[in-house]
Amino acid sequence: MKLEQLIVQYLYNNKTVTLQDIGTFTLSPNVVIPADSEKETNLPIGAIEFDYNNKAGKDEGLIDFIVQQSRKIKPLATSDLESYSLLSRQFLNIGKPMIIEGIGTLQKSQQDIYEFTQGHTINPKLENQPVTIREKAQDEISFSTPAREASSSKPAMMVLLVLIILGTAAAIYYFLVYDKNQEVPVQTEALVPVQDTSAVQIDSSMLKLDSATIATTTKRAMEGLTDASGVPYSFAIVFKEYPTKVAADKGLARYASFGHKVLLSQKDSVTYKLSIPFTTPLADTARVRDSLQVFFGGKPYVEL
Repeated sequence: MKLEQLIVQYLYNNKTVTLQDIGTFTLSPNVVIPADSEKETNLPIGAIEFDYNNKAGKDEGLIDFIVQQSRKIKPLATSDLESYSLLSRQFLNIGKPMIIEGIGTLQKSQQDIYEFTQGHTINPKLENQPVTIREKAQDEISFSTPAREASSSKPAMMVLLVLIILGTAAAIYYFLVYDKNQEVPVQTEALVPVQDTSAVQIDSSMLKLDSATIATTTKRAMEGLTDASGVPYSFAIVFKEYPTKVAADKGLARYASFGHKVLLSQKDSVTYKLSIPFTTPLADTARVRDSLQVFFGGKPYVEL
């Protein structure tokens, strides 16, 4: 049912109805509205009176009636009624009449007062009829809005908003706090691929090294290395470097907690390095280094 029809029915039931900032319509108590009328019937002359009041307030009874009949929530019903009154005044101010079927017609006079002309028929009750839209000869506009369905996208928008906030907070933390404590990126050193541990073959990449480095590499590959516990290994992969001993000790504790065997050594007077020893053949150095690069990131290199 349109908002206009609800206003008419409320007037018939309550004998009075007020439109905000417009005025009050009053139905004579002597007028009896047929309860089961399905057709328009005559409205006696002088049955409805209008009291102009440009400061009229909200009709709470009318709002409750709209809520009951339309199944809308009260704030939405209140908003619909306010929009109806506002647009009605705008039309009246530009000289267009406000026609309410079953009540009459309002029109603004030259003295800026709303003049009322009573209608001649009573509207039938339409409680059980669905809302319909029909065109009229007059420039009449219905100001009611249909009840809004609950938006299914609202929860999704809330989730997206939360994710954006969390992502922003994580980015700020990373750049302002976490990134300052990052380890110094390691430098990649030249690799020496060897086919097996019994006969070390020197490829073209090793030709770039000096003879002392080649001799040392070959000797370690043949004889093997041992860690601090005396456990032999063939090579190690350096995967992290630190500028201080304190940072290196923290890194050692962290990566050792993952279940890896991690060695801590000093590269020079200001740099400490973490490495993982391996007992596999030297031919596996490239594969092992690539695997550690995927796991730890950075630029790990081989240490023989």
